[in-house]
Amino acid sequence: MAALAVGVGFMAWVSTSNAVSAVTFKDIGYSTVDATQAEIDFTVTRDPGSAVKCALKALDSKFAVVGWKVVDIPPGEADNTADGGRTVTQRVSVRTESLAVSGVVDSCWVPGSTK
Repeated sequence: MAALAVGVGFMAWVSTSNAVSAVTFKDIGYSTVDATQAEIDFTVTRDPGSAVKCALKALDSKFAVVGWKVVDIPPGEADNTADGGRTVTQRVSVRTESLAVSGVVDSCWVPGSTK
């Protein structure tokens, strides 16, 4: 019985520590400025003390990548917001080689992380 309690406690700790250290993102929207530039709006949720990198891509009507950019999101400070400053909203301009009809976040990660 004690082994079961230890096992359940360990699994809860592992799942909680992974959830806290994970980086998640959500696309909010995009706008096309002209044939050479798109703006991508998104949120990133991470530990407020962690710097994050995100790869963004602009797509044309055939879903081909017409713009790509990796952006740095510096660490923030925990504040009194509902999530303690874990979630930040970003608007990033991406240069494009032709007219983009969509813009999305491809991925986000903590530099140097093994996850």
